[in-house]
Amino acid sequence: MIVTPKAAALALPSSPDVLIADTTGWITDNWLRISIAIGIAAVVVLVLVAIRNLGRRFCPEGEALVGWKTIIGRMASRTRFWFIVLVAAEAVASYAQTPVWLDKTIRFLFTVGLTFQAALWVRELTIGLIEHRAGEAQHANGALSSALNILRALVTFLVFAIAFVLILGNLGVNVAGLVAGLGIGGIAIGLAAQGIFSDLFAGISILFDRPFKVGEVISWGGNTGTVEIIGMRTTRIRLVSGELLVVSNKNLLDKEISNLTVRDHIRLTFAIGVAYETPPETLARIPAMLKALGAAEGAKVARSGFEAFGASSLDFTLILDVPGADWNVAHPLRDRLLVAIMERFAAEGISIPYPTQTTFTAAPDGTLIMPYPDGAVIPVTAQPLGDARRN
Repeated sequence: MIVTPKAAALALPSSPDVLIADTTGWITDNWLRISIAIGIAAVVVLVLVAIRNLGRRFCPEGEALVGWKTIIGRMASRTRFWFIVLVAAEAVASYAQTPVWLDKTIRFLFTVGLTFQAALWVRELTIGLIEHRAGEAQHANGALSSALNILRALVTFLVFAIAFVLILGNLGVNVAGLVAGLGIGGIAIGLAAQGIFSDLFAGISILFDRPFKVGEVISWGGNTGTVEIIGMRTTRIRLVSGELLVVSNKNLLDKEISNLTVRDHIRLTFAIGVAYETPPETLARIPAMLKALGAAEGAKVARSGFEAFGASSLDFTLILDVPGADWNVAHPLRDRLLVAIMERFAAEGISIPYPTQTTFTAAPDGTLIMPYPDGAVIPVTAQPLGDARRN
């Protein structure tokens, strides 16, 4: 039941003498019930205080990961003692057969206290959920902690503003104009600080969605680097070339982001050409040969086979997946594999050609002019580009 001050005033006795008389008569007629009610209220207070103290044990300071146990513990620990007393009084008021004026006064104070206490609980729940999503990032990044402090302030203001409006409504105040004024003021502030709020809410989106964290390597807009700081408005990325890229959170989320740290594997692709003179039976063994060499290095072979007829070679493709995301493992593996392919091809007599071209010239009548004397043996192998040119 919600009681306004006007209703509470009507419930009061008409004079102090009547108030004293009613109170004295109530105590005289119900002293046993009052004594039992006080005892029950004391037990309720002790139990609720014990629950509050227990909740404090579940929310240690400086905790890196905020879990549900911590959130519930914080809510319990933020329960105010005056609210506990009001709960106990409300619980025993009916049993003690309190006078009408006292019963309505207790209910009014309990309603106001419950409104403020509920605001405290909602604040702790909301902030706890935000910190739960933030995880360890807030402890590894001072700027992100500052952003969380701003979010705490915004949540606190919003929750207690709603609680204040509700209490004013219970007091009989017309809050329609106040709510309208707050709405118009909020719109004006939002339009004036649109850019700031865009970046701030983009930072909140990063906080909740966690597409990347501090220390991870990302690729964005053609740039690749390590995330150093996730701030309220900007994110700082140390590029692989050494520069520090500072980009607004909104612009960062407007483009596609690739998180290279969390990838499952690194893909290596090799294009290998062999000479056209290679025998067909040898060509048929090359895919299995390449696959065995890749598997020997501990990589997963995604494809090994004939690709195309090239201009100067028969082209084969070898695609490997190296487990993990560490290039310090993938690069040495690639180097070892290239050397192993060269060694195996040399042992098999397989030639890897380079682009060649032979140019012939003709007389004005169309007779072909050979680039070697009559009777000489025609060379079998083609000469490199430029070595065979004759005028």
